[in-house]
Amino acid sequence: MSKSTLTFVSTYGGAVLDALADPTRRGVLELVAQRPRSVTELAAALPVSRPAVSQHLRVLKQARLVVDRPAGTRRIYQLDTRGLAELRAYVDDMWRTALTSFAVHAQEQYGSTAPPAGAAATGALPTALPTSTARTDPGDPDDRAPG
Repeated sequence: MSKSTLTFVSTYGGAVLDALADPTRRGVLELVAQRPRSVTELAAALPVSRPAVSQHLRVLKQARLVVDRPAGTRRIYQLDTRGLAELRAYVDDMWRTALTSFAVHAQEQYGSTAPPAGAAATGALPTALPTSTARTDPGDPDDRAPG
């Protein structure tokens, strides 16, 4: 009996996803996304010490999610748009693969020759998720379907 193993494939997304796995780091990134901030400002907004915030910022900087600049005796941290663009490309690629797999499955399952809405076969990505027309509360008059 042989043991099957999966090979780990390291991608750019791995470093970023590792950095974002920590909820405090995600909080730091969300605050920096609102506006550039110093370590002191970040520590005041989070339930961690300044040294802990500095360590989280170091990980985010290594993952290319934030950059810093000097401002007197402080350093100001802001989003690194290059790293975010690479993260977006990574997620878009996964999304494209998922849509293509879905299209293949749907064609095999239902015999359809046309790609599903969203044009996954062409690589086009929807810009927004479709909104549901289903009612959430049938008793709410504002929630009823027209007609």
